[in-house]
Amino acid sequence: QVQLVESGGGLVQAGGSLRLSCAASGGTFSRHNMAWFRQAPGKEREFVGVIAWSGGSTWYADSVKGRFTISRDNTKNMAFLQIDSLKPEDTAVYYCATGLGWSRSSRAYDYWGQGTQVTVSS
Repeated sequence: QVQLVESGGGLVQAGGSLRLSCAASGGTFSRHNMAWFRQAPGKEREFVGVIAWSGGSTWYADSVKGRFTISRDNTKNMAFLQIDSLKPEDTAVYYCATGLGWSRSSRAYDYWGQGTQVTVSS
C-alpha cells in the first residue's frame, strides 16, 4: 500500500514562490508516474501536471505551463512541485497522486495524498 504525504503549502503573496513536497512510502515509487492536482473551493479537482517514473518526461496543464515545475528524487522517494509567480487563482488544495497512468484524469492514479493548502493573497 503506497502512502503519500504532501507538505510545503502555506500563505504567500502574489508573485511569490512555493515548493511543495510529496513523500512516498510503502511501494515501488521509482516505477510509478507522479501527478499533481489541485482543487479550489467550489471547483472540480484539476490536473496540474505529471512526471514520468524516470523523471525524463513531464506534462503540464496549459494553465500552469511556464510557472510550475515538477521534479522527483527517486533515491529519496520524493516528488516536488515548484510554483513560481503565484497568482490568487492558484489558491487551492494541492494533491500528489501516483500510479501507472499518464493522464489528465484523476481516475488514472491509484494513490493520493491528503493534500496541502496553498493560499495566495493579492
